[in-house]
Amino acid sequence: MTLFGYRLPMMSSLIVWVILWEIIGRLELLLLFPPFSEVILALGDVLTSSSFAEAMRITAISYVAGLAIALVVGIALGFLMGLVPTADKMLNMWVNTFLSAPLSALVPVFMILFGLGTPTVIVTVFMFAVWIIALDTRAGVQNISPSLIEMSRSFGASRFERFKITLFAALPEILAGVRLGMIRGVKGVVIGQLLVSIIGVGALFSLYQQNFLMAHFWALVLLLFTLALTFAEIVARFEKRIEYYAGARS
Repeated sequence: MTLFGYRLPMMSSLIVWVILWEIIGRLELLLLFPPFSEVILALGDVLTSSSFAEAMRITAISYVAGLAIALVVGIALGFLMGLVPTADKMLNMWVNTFLSAPLSALVPVFMILFGLGTPTVIVTVFMFAVWIIALDTRAGVQNISPSLIEMSRSFGASRFERFKITLFAALPEILAGVRLGMIRGVKGVVIGQLLVSIIGVGALFSLYQQNFLMAHFWALVLLLFTLALTFAEIVARFEKRIEYYAGARS
C-alpha cells in the first residue's frame, strides 16, 4: 500500500482498523464492540481458563477428524472428476451446488442424524471443506500437460507410476484447495459448535454471549481467526515451494 509516495507495510491497514475499533469502543457507540485494548486484556483470561483448554481439545478433535476425511474424499473425488469425463459431467454440478449452498442450514439435519455432539461437528467440518478441495484437485488434474502423460507411457510407466506423476504435477492446485479447505473447516467447526451450543468453542461463545462478556467473545474470535490464518499461511508457503517443483514437469 502506497500513501503520498511512501510505501507502507502490509500491517498498516490492520493498525488503522485497530485504532478505529479502539475509538468506537471508547466512545461506546456500539455496545457489542468494547475497546480493542480490553479485548487484548481479555485474551489472557481466555487463554488461561481451564474451560478454554477443554474447549480447544474438543474443537481440535472435531476439526482434525472432519478435515482428514475431507482431504481423503475431496482429493479422491477431484481425481475421479479430473480423469473420468463421464464422472465429471455427473458430479460437477452437485459439487458446485454444495460449494455455493448455505451449508449452515443443513446443520440441524446433521443434528437429527448424528445427535448433539462431536459427530455432528465433524460432519459439518467435512461438508464445509470437501467441495473446494475436490474442485481444486479436479482443476489441477485437468491442467496437466498431456505430453507429460504421453511421455510416461512411452517410457513404460506403470499405472501407479503415472498416478504419482499426475499427483505431483497437480500438487500446487491440490495444496491451494487444502489451504482454502482448512479455512472453511474452521468456519464449519465454529458454526457446528455454535448451533450445537454444548461443546467446544461453541459452548464458550454461548457463555460469553449470555453473560455479555463481549471482550472475551471478541478475544476468542480473534484467536480463532489467528489460528486459521496461521494454518493457511503454513500451507501457502509449502504451496509456493511445490509450485516451482511441479512446474518443471509440465
